[in-house]
Amino acid sequence: MNTLLFLGSVGMQEILIISLIVLLLFGGKKIPELMRGLGKGVKSYKDGVKGVEEELSK
Repeated sequence: MNTLLFLGSVGMQEILIISLIVLLLFGGKKIPELMRGLGKGVKSYKDGVKGVEEELSK
């Protein structure tokens, strides 16, 4: 689990440092809102891909 798709090899220390920076920049109250927006974006993207796949299979 040390390698992520586009990040190469990222260790636990790097992940903790990035998490701390994000927490300092956005604060504890803003992070759930950001994650919610990210989740909606991913869901919208998946729905769009499904729609294209369905049209191509017809």
